[in-house]
Amino acid sequence: MHAHLERGGPPPDVLREQRRIDRADHLVLVFPVYWWSMPALLKGWIDRVFINGWAFDYAPATGIQPRLHRLTTHLLPIAGDDAGLYERHGYGHALRTQIEHGIVDYCGSRRGVTAFVHESEQDDAQARTRNVDQAVGMIRDAISVPLDAR
Repeated sequence: MHAHLERGGPPPDVLREQRRIDRADHLVLVFPVYWWSMPALLKGWIDRVFINGWAFDYAPATGIQPRLHRLTTHLLPIAGDDAGLYERHGYGHALRTQIEHGIVDYCGSRRGVTAFVHESEQDDAQARTRNVDQAVGMIRDAISVPLDAR
C-alpha cells in the first residue's frame, strides 16, 4: 500500500488534480518529446495523480482493476524531428506503447487520438503553424464527435 493512503489519503494538491480529471470526459496531454518520451515533470505528475485507489485498484487477490473507464485520453507530443525519422527508428511506436499501453490502458481510460507535431523547431513559421493546427484539429474533432459515433 502507498504510504500516503496509510496517512489518510493523497495530499491536497493531488486531490485537486484528481477532482479536475473527475469532472472531465477528455484529458489531453500536451508535451514536448524529451529522450523519446514525455518530460520528467509530466511523468512525475502522472506518478503522483494516477495512483492506486483512484486510477486503478490493486489487490493481490484480484490484481489490477482499472478505474478510469469514463475518461478518454488524447496525446499531443511536440517533436523536433520529422515523421520519417520517427517511422524509420520506431520512436513513434515506442512512445505510443509506453504511454498509450503503459499508462492509458493500465488505468482503463479510453485511447483517444495521438497527434504528433513533428518538426516543431523548423524555421518555416507557416509550416509549423500548419503542423500544430492539424494536430490540434485531429484532437478537437475527436472530442467533438463521440467515439461510438465514429
